[in-house]
Amino acid sequence: MNELIQNSDTLSAVKDTVVSAMESANGEIPDLQFKISNISTDSLVLTVLGYTIVFLALLFLFITFVNVTRLLNYKIKKKLQSTGKEKEETETIDLSGEVTAAISTALILHFREIHDFESTIITIKKVQKPYSPWSSKIYGLRQYPGKR
Repeated sequence: MNELIQNSDTLSAVKDTVVSAMESANGEIPDLQFKISNISTDSLVLTVLGYTIVFLALLFLFITFVNVTRLLNYKIKKKLQSTGKEKEETETIDLSGEVTAAISTALILHFREIHDFESTIITIKKVQKPYSPWSSKIYGLRQYPGKR
């Protein structure tokens, strides 16, 4: 019921606004025009600053992700060279996304399971609880109380 009242209040407010706008424009719907003079310098500065910050953050993330892959490939090549692999073999190493995802998933699963091994024997022991009238069903109402 309250929603109907609120909706009718909202509709009447919209109707009053439209009627007053039409009365001020002599019965015609006023044209909406974009005027550059209505924009303040503070609004322009804030807009340009916001777009600049977002663009620079995206550029920084792009550069970071590109260089991380290069750094990882460089470390892999160095490690293979130190183990005695030939130079031609190390220059053609390129890991696909699927291989990288599989390796990282395996590492995460491996490091999550590093803890003490518990026994897999499950024992259930019955624990005697002291009597509590709070959960007793004998105190519940079985019949409706009589009218006085």
